[in-house]
Amino acid sequence: MQKLFSSLAVTALASSLALAFSAHAAAPAANGLPQVQEAPLRAHLAFLSNDLLEGRGTGQRGADLTVAYLETQAQMAGLKPVRGNSFRQSVQIAGVKSLPAESSLQALADGKAVPLAFGPDWVWATGDSVAAHTFDAPLVFVGYGITAPEEGWNDFKGTDVKGKIVVMMVNDPQPTALDPNRFAGKALTYYGRWTYKFEEAKRQGAAGALLIHTKPSASYDWSVVQNSWSGSERFQLADRTAGTPLQGWIAEDAARRLFAAGGQDLDALRAQAESKDFKAVALNAKLSGEMKSTVRKVEQFNIAGMVPGTDPALKEEAVIYSGHWDHLGKQGDKGDTIYNGAVDNASGTAGLLAMAQEAVKRPAKRTQIFLWVAAEEQGLLGSAAYAADPLWPLNKTAAALNLDSLNFVGATRDIGAQGSERTELGAIAATVAKAMGMHIAAARPDLAGGYFRSDHFSFAKAGVPAFSINGGREYIKDVEASKAKAAAYGPRYHQVTDEYDASWDLSGMTQQAQFTLNLGQAVANGARMPAWKAGDAFGKAREQAAK
Repeated sequence: MQKLFSSLAVTALASSLALAFSAHAAAPAANGLPQVQEAPLRAHLAFLSNDLLEGRGTGQRGADLTVAYLETQAQMAGLKPVRGNSFRQSVQIAGVKSLPAESSLQALADGKAVPLAFGPDWVWATGDSVAAHTFDAPLVFVGYGITAPEEGWNDFKGTDVKGKIVVMMVNDPQPTALDPNRFAGKALTYYGRWTYKFEEAKRQGAAGALLIHTKPSASYDWSVVQNSWSGSERFQLADRTAGTPLQGWIAEDAARRLFAAGGQDLDALRAQAESKDFKAVALNAKLSGEMKSTVRKVEQFNIAGMVPGTDPALKEEAVIYSGHWDHLGKQGDKGDTIYNGAVDNASGTAGLLAMAQEAVKRPAKRTQIFLWVAAEEQGLLGSAAYAADPLWPLNKTAAALNLDSLNFVGATRDIGAQGSERTELGAIAATVAKAMGMHIAAARPDLAGGYFRSDHFSFAKAGVPAFSINGGREYIKDVEASKAKAAAYGPRYHQVTDEYDASWDLSGMTQQAQFTLNLGQAVANGARMPAWKAGDAFGKAREQAAK
């Protein structure tokens, strides 16, 4: 009864918000483009980050309230369901929590136990949503665990790892004086992401995968891994893309002890793994015993609504605007327990709502889809579920434009379009920015692999030209104070202090949403769908689909 009452309360408030801000809807500007209004964007932002929604946590009550709000707002804005009569797309998720105290899993080297404490030395969990697994599996060091034909690189060559536990390094093979551009030089490629490592282990038939942590390779401390894997429930898709039975990390010092106990030198093997001639090495060690976890099934929802296209032929193609509605929810039982996620990503969620409100007033030739995805904070799960079961054919999806953590500081002269250069979207984005009196922000080396960490990447992997639109850095007002305000957000990221402030200047946020809508309209009215640049690895998926 409480859940029903809460949903009705959210619906009623959604209705009042829509009515309250309908008066702010302006007529299309002289340029004929829909104009995003700040007032509704601010109202949605304030509500979505309010304590009432309890941080919009996956599998929590706040998630149900958020979904009720979004589907009501989508309908009131005038969007149409994309599939059937519902704005909801079910996302089946498994919530997993390791039970080290009830598990007997241990590492053995040269027949002797190697003491490894869960948390300080290693962490692990089931990767296939099965609560109990028993192992007696050899360990094999596979270097970076990469298979990259275009780089002439295969760390698994000549080795069968089926049923074994692969141990691998994070990040990419490092550039050399003779080959400074291998694996994109200093920038991180997807081959370097920990998500790729687990995916490749699955493709190779491994029973499990352990990643060796170092701060330089992972870009964060072991405490980040430890807290993420040992302190709370983790989520994974329950009905698709199941991983290996075991997934986990091992601290560098613990890995060094384990390797040494089996007669191997970790540093020497890592040095060998920097060459494409490297071959996997058996470690004279194994994992043995039972691993137990609690597993619960959770249904979450993506919310999708569309503005049908006007052209008889082009309306069969679509542009997607996306943003994730989830954050970290409620955690702990002392003090402030709500991770409101105002910037990340109530801002993007609100931006899409404000954009949709105006887009319905001036449809484009192609269909426009507004997509609010679930469980991004758990590993892009909602967008991955969409890509696996798309509401619109992916080969007829012209672009996916994502909003994640919008500019709450103030208007800028530039706009972030990192990743757009991979496709023809880059040139279109530059034209749109110029028309708005802006320019594309100067590119920076993607050292932390940012392109692979937002929801657009689920579309890119499936062959759809996609990137996230980021805020600019060239502030127009109070430049130094604005830079300091932007920098001060760092300590608030993923903390309970990411809360809405009514004093925020949302001109930059409105500008960012407007640029995204203008870019989407340009694509939606273009003569043809944007293409990937020749040779881009993600463009191959679209090429395969076209055959």
